[in-house]
Amino acid sequence: MKLKEFIEHVTRKIGLKYYNCSVLDCKESILKLLEENPQAKLLDCGCFNGEFTVEQAKRVGTCKTYGIEIDKKSCEDAKRKGIKVYNNDLNTILSIKSSSIDVIIANQVIEHLYDTDTFVKEIYRILKPKGYVIVSTNNLASWHNIFSLFLGRQPFPPDVCSDPSIGKLFVLWVGDSGSLSHIRIFTYYGLRELFEYYGFKVEKMVGVGYYPFLGIVSKFLSSIDKKHSVYLTMKAKKI
Repeated sequence: MKLKEFIEHVTRKIGLKYYNCSVLDCKESILKLLEENPQAKLLDCGCFNGEFTVEQAKRVGTCKTYGIEIDKKSCEDAKRKGIKVYNNDLNTILSIKSSSIDVIIANQVIEHLYDTDTFVKEIYRILKPKGYVIVSTNNLASWHNIFSLFLGRQPFPPDVCSDPSIGKLFVLWVGDSGSLSHIRIFTYYGLRELFEYYGFKVEKMVGVGYYPFLGIVSKFLSSIDKKHSVYLTMKAKKI
């Protein structure tokens, strides 16, 4: 193995370790923001196979669980877990009644959408009054993205084309990312102000992950400097 290939291999392995830890921390941040309500109707946007949706429902204590997923195979997997799944594109008008949902979760979804205006307006429409949404997504202003920009490189989350490796220091996945491309990447203020613009009251913003640290140190630093954390998790209420 050539030196360059070896460095890329080691870098990718370390990057995956950090990524996997951050993904778990994002899920934990969402679960902590959920309120117990056995009567609540819960909707998971981008529910994938429904595994995390089931965890969310247990935390809320409800069996009224719904999901939206564009991939048909994932829809079938989620349905087998007892979730009512809508095969919808989140860039479009949703086939869900207005003011019918109590809780909406969108974990690592909004960054993949090109029409975030429609997405936020639809969330507002289908939420009941005083219902809330929890959104978790990449933070463009995290220190590792700022460092990449300082070096004249592409920040990690946004892709310039279907190949996510173009312009970046390194990538975790090589090749055509297809529908998984990151399109809209938010800062602390960008995410907050988008939802406020469409009528939401932001109740809490949580920082998740703080590279190059892991564990307790990462959680502490992201709690005091959430604006430069790796991910952002936001809870906003329909008023």
